[in-house]
Amino acid sequence: MPEFRNKVEFESVLAVAETPLAILCRVDGAEHWIPQSQIDDDSEVWHKGDEGKLVISEWIATEKKLV
Repeated sequence: MPEFRNKVEFESVLAVAETPLAILCRVDGAEHWIPQSQIDDDSEVWHKGDEGKLVISEWIATEKKLV
């Protein structure tokens, strides 16, 4: 999986659903589809049911209005 130069971390994230290309994450009470390609190697959240630190590219965080 990718490792990004500019990345953003979120704590206490829950993956509530997944497809082969994305996971639906609950971040600060709101749900967002995050493409698997935009999740950093340091992330603890990869599959439905995972909970913990989500590390994503700054680009997708900005696109999803998470930052």
